[in-house]
Amino acid sequence: MPVEIRVPALGESVSEATVGRWFKSAGEAVKADEPVVELETDKVTLEVNAPASGVLSEIVVKEGETVNAGALLGRIGEGAAAASQKATAKPVQTPAPPVVQPDFVPETPGSQSVLAPAGHSLPASPAASKIAADHGVDPATVAGSGKRGQVLKSDVLDFVAKSTVAAPPASSPATGSGEDREERVPLTRLRQTIARRLKDAQNTAAMLTTFNEADMSAVMNLRVRYKDVFERKHGIKLGLMGFFAKACVGALKAVPAVNAEIDGTDLIYKNYYHLGIAVGTDKGLVVPVVRDCDRSSIGEIEKAIAGLGKRARAGELKIEEMQGGTFTISNGGIYGSLMSTPILNPPQSGILGMHKIQERPVAVNGKIEIRPMMYLALTYDHRIVDGKEAVTFLVLVKEALEDPARLMLDI
Repeated sequence: MPVEIRVPALGESVSEATVGRWFKSAGEAVKADEPVVELETDKVTLEVNAPASGVLSEIVVKEGETVNAGALLGRIGEGAAAASQKATAKPVQTPAPPVVQPDFVPETPGSQSVLAPAGHSLPASPAASKIAADHGVDPATVAGSGKRGQVLKSDVLDFVAKSTVAAPPASSPATGSGEDREERVPLTRLRQTIARRLKDAQNTAAMLTTFNEADMSAVMNLRVRYKDVFERKHGIKLGLMGFFAKACVGALKAVPAVNAEIDGTDLIYKNYYHLGIAVGTDKGLVVPVVRDCDRSSIGEIEKAIAGLGKRARAGELKIEEMQGGTFTISNGGIYGSLMSTPILNPPQSGILGMHKIQERPVAVNGKIEIRPMMYLALTYDHRIVDGKEAVTFLVLVKEALEDPARLMLDI
């Protein structure tokens, strides 16, 4: 009796996926737990393994089509014994070829042979191979940004975009049709979801942003004083995000409305503090979640953020790692942003925007001094959070950053 291959549970808030690539063709033998098809969701790319050994007798959903959780993808029929005999048949003896140092990655089980530049230990991802084939690009010519130098889909898209810009136009602007000067590329599922969620947030929430600024002298002095001993103990550099996370936790405890969400006609207050940390990747913005920040030290938070950020940029995050956040922190300062109005990450009611640290003249005890200042922005849902609560929250964050001892004493 045929065994069905179905779309697995996709996780909270993920209702559909796109079939990226079949690793096997109809009629090919498969082994139990061997990856047979790749699915792309708006958050991650995942592989679906064969539930049993046999022969892939039918492919129900073709590449590029959209499916929902639980949908039928294909069927596996009997035929494992024949496939096994074929696989174990004694091969014809042929003279061994000369040993040559390969500059490509050998074929892996269940996947098509994909060339990769010398030094790569992983073949290009299936999605990257498909895009490369569509654009006539050899993956061996593309620099990989994935784990161990693997070529990812985004690497190929970037390569194609740069090649298009660098290529000389076929005709001059005065006589050309203009079609060779632009390229139409379908939005990725992640980019489609980002666009939809941001627009939904604008249409649903009553968003308002309040601003303040913080003198970062104390935090920066602490980093300089303890950076070496911190790195020796925790194996990671002391950044800013751990201080901000702890400052936000203290403010969220004092102003619980910023840690709440609306569910129908109910207001749900969260007594836990799962902070989403916005990470920019070559595929778009993702928000992995650091859980129970109130129970973690600054060192533990820094290590968690660094690990999630690295895996986000390599495209290795799991769906569950981006679910359940109660509040979000976004740091546009790493890109040079001096001021911005961050947009909410639904269904959360607040998001803190960090910005570039810039030396500015400020009045300190009646005197003008040059201090490292940062503008802070809190965007909040005015349906839940009143203006007084929002301002109070931001002032508490400011005070904690300007006097970091408060973070240690929980005051």
